[in-house]
Amino acid sequence: MPGQHIAQPNPPADPSHLPDFLNELKIALELNVLTPDEVQDIKSFRRAANYIAAAMIFLKDNILLESKLKFEDIKPRLLGHWGTCPGLALIYAHLNRLIIKHDINMLFVVGPGHGAPGILSCLWLEDAFSAFMPDYPRDKVGLTRLISRFSTPGGFPSHINAETPGAIHEGGELGYALAVAFGAIMDNPDLIVACVVGDGEAESGPTATAWHGYKYIDPAESGAIIPIVHVNGFKISERTIYGTMDDLELVALFSGYGYQVRFVEDLENIDQDMAASMEWALKEIHKIQGAARKGQPIVKPRWPVLILRSPKGWSGPKKIGDQIIEGSFHSHQVPLPKAGADDEELAALQSWLESYDIGELIDTETGEPNAGVLRVVPEKKDKRMGQRKEANGGRIPLSVPDWVKMGVEKGKQESCMKTTGNFLLEVMKQNPKTFRMFSPDELESNKLDAVLEHTGRNFQWDIASRGNGGRVIEILSEHTCQGMLQGYTLTGRTGVFPSYESFLGIVHTMMVQYSKFVKMGHETKWRKDIGSLNYIETSTWTRQEHNGFSHQNPSFIGAVLNLKATMARVYLPPDANCFLSTVSHCLRAKNYVNLMVGSKQPTPVWLSPEEADKHCIAGASVWRFASVDEGTNPDVVLVGIGVEVTFEVMAAAALLREKVPDLRMRVVNVTDLMILSPERAHPHSLTDAAFNALFTEDRPVHFNYHGYPTELKSLLFGRHRLERITVEGYQEEAGTTTTPFDMMLCNKVSRYHVAAAAVRGGAIRNEKVSVVLHETVSHFMHLAEKARQYAVEHGQDHPDTYNTPKFE
Repeated sequence: MPGQHIAQPNPPADPSHLPDFLNELKIALELNVLTPDEVQDIKSFRRAANYIAAAMIFLKDNILLESKLKFEDIKPRLLGHWGTCPGLALIYAHLNRLIIKHDINMLFVVGPGHGAPGILSCLWLEDAFSAFMPDYPRDKVGLTRLISRFSTPGGFPSHINAETPGAIHEGGELGYALAVAFGAIMDNPDLIVACVVGDGEAESGPTATAWHGYKYIDPAESGAIIPIVHVNGFKISERTIYGTMDDLELVALFSGYGYQVRFVEDLENIDQDMAASMEWALKEIHKIQGAARKGQPIVKPRWPVLILRSPKGWSGPKKIGDQIIEGSFHSHQVPLPKAGADDEELAALQSWLESYDIGELIDTETGEPNAGVLRVVPEKKDKRMGQRKEANGGRIPLSVPDWVKMGVEKGKQESCMKTTGNFLLEVMKQNPKTFRMFSPDELESNKLDAVLEHTGRNFQWDIASRGNGGRVIEILSEHTCQGMLQGYTLTGRTGVFPSYESFLGIVHTMMVQYSKFVKMGHETKWRKDIGSLNYIETSTWTRQEHNGFSHQNPSFIGAVLNLKATMARVYLPPDANCFLSTVSHCLRAKNYVNLMVGSKQPTPVWLSPEEADKHCIAGASVWRFASVDEGTNPDVVLVGIGVEVTFEVMAAAALLREKVPDLRMRVVNVTDLMILSPERAHPHSLTDAAFNALFTEDRPVHFNYHGYPTELKSLLFGRHRLERITVEGYQEEAGTTTTPFDMMLCNKVSRYHVAAAAVRGGAIRNEKVSVVLHETVSHFMHLAEKARQYAVEHGQDHPDTYNTPKFE
């Protein structure tokens, strides 16, 4: 009977019963939940969407086939991906039906984002463009522009991007859609995200781990996902793994992940099949959420997953000559690549496009879709997936505590991370629904565990934390943390991703893809500002002497430096107060990728909260208390960038005062790395005048830098008189377990190396220093060797190594 639905049986614990289980599933799928009129309307919507998607790839003119196609109607360059579009249009139509029937809030995250025509066509049919881009109205003018401009300069690109209404994920680099969808539903209890995972994307490591995301979703406080695995069998030129798996294998796989599985594969009755399956998925979601919201959460609930089997390039050309197209990899991109020059392929395109009978669906005079097509579009504009506030509504303001009140007394020793943990604890208290931390199993190791005094880890499959609404997501997958943070941020909230420095590089390409999306979003007039993506990089190489070489890798700094200047922010605060100031700023900032690098070990607090605030606002300053005559008229400038390497600069400054009293030195600390880039190269760049005031116009400057020296040299390129500048930093040394100070020695950033560089630079101008140059440098290198020998002999550094330098 139409509208009825039989509850799906639960997957059996005994694998031998799986065949019976599959038969029960197929029986359930035979129900007709749609009336004949509803079937007709959905088919009309799908036909219109498929026609528009195909036309977008091929046509520059004659967009509604008002005359026979000519070569002149075909675009000179054919770009796009047809193969996945029919499946996306099918899913979109049925999600609209679900929205209309149940009045639900839904976002659509598309893993195979290369299928942009399939989504853009649906957005035009639902008139989403008119709300943001008046150039694309739902009429013949708008449709002509959509089709003719697609994949041309000034038009929509071949991938979903930030210019696509309702999109929070591009899908250019496959593997991240599922994690992004999980981030989007967190703290959005009334939101459902339909997430399409292509079967090629399903082969990726990030997707494989992201299937566990539901184990971190509390159904009492967050929304839900309808994951749809689109199995169409082929990648660009090879079979997919999922495409070669039978139903039994897929049920076993997803049951093991913790899901209930339902197949959508009845091609003769695909709309009834899909409608029944989506009704079932929504019912299962409401059952799980309802129990949790009544205080009786289901133990290890099994959430729904749909497996859609459909031919690659479904409804497209079947064959050209002896070459099969539909149902093969030949339909992945452009099925008829020679349509602009080959008679046979042009005729095939004519036949293909005519098969949709577009004149029955869209008025060729006005371009207006017919009533049947429009009945599949939600009447409430704010319910349409292209106009959802979660995707386009901007940032929810974050309440940030006054960090100065939480500052540390100058002169003490304190861990940047412990202090920051206390600060983030207050952030969580003040923002109980709009702030989260995403950590790859390192929160306590990174000394940020103070936040756990107020909250727990939101691990729902652990009985100790289930249902407690924890604000910390801790999963040993950097990819999943990154994807969840992206989804959380792009839907208006704010988060922090703390990690071991050496392993942030795992998400290098994810971060770059995200930055491109945000850059385009910021340049798209109708998208509102979002919060910044915030990384805290700690457990740095300078204190990874115990884990060894594998844990020494500051390369993520360079990855952020390579971003567009409008996006990139890199901070290396020298002490706990400066780190507090930096975190406070980054949590308030918008549209950036913020990287904050700091130490988890106790280190000196060089500046009072007030001094730290001024220092961080400036991005760099002369530390007059450590300089000779407050830094006036120096022979040499010593610069520290990073916690431990700054300590070595300070130790060198104290050593030089004792050993080379005639040397005049200026000590500078840089906390905002971007100020060093050439004037106007970055929004934070120092003017040449300000740069010379800080570092002098002509005196030798030695940088002791936390990252790779080549990064800093590239950043400084374009400044005047670079021949006077020397740089030391991480050099891929200390390949085994050693001591902290030996790490400094091996990488030539120790106080002795800094002091030697200072004497060499100072000797150029100061004759009194020149006289003792060789003797003094030799002495410093001797001290370095003695320190190394002490470490080898005693298994630790000399007890005085980390005494705070005194300047009187």
